[in-house]
Amino acid sequence: MHVFLSEEWMAAAHEIRGRYHDQLPEINVSVRINQVITEVPFGEGTINAYIDTSDGEFHLELGQLEEPDAVLTTDYATAKAMMVDQDPTIAMQSFMAGKIKVQGDMMKLMSLQTSMPANEFSEQVSAEILAITE
Repeated sequence: MHVFLSEEWMAAAHEIRGRYHDQLPEINVSVRINQVITEVPFGEGTINAYIDTSDGEFHLELGQLEEPDAVLTTDYATAKAMMVDQDPTIAMQSFMAGKIKVQGDMMKLMSLQTSMPANEFSEQVSAEILAITE
């Protein structure tokens, strides 16, 4: 088990995605989103990460993109619920409660949530990532 967004978690999540790389469906929406995640229970308390699907694959990395489509700021618990638990109701409830702030192209951000293709392998990746996450 690894703490969500720690370097160990990132390495383990990359390894899981890598095992299924050739079997995951292509993502047809190009979205580049920087994330500022606050209230992180380790390190300096804030993590910068990004999601990039511009090459047809899902990439979650630490750091920041130049010229993102949007910047999403949220707390650690909300980020974990959205990215690991993949609970779509949490995203909407958190946004309405002001726990998610978005700067930039809101439509691009929304397209990511509604256009992520799924198959048995993407569901397996999600289940394995959930299983390694504290």
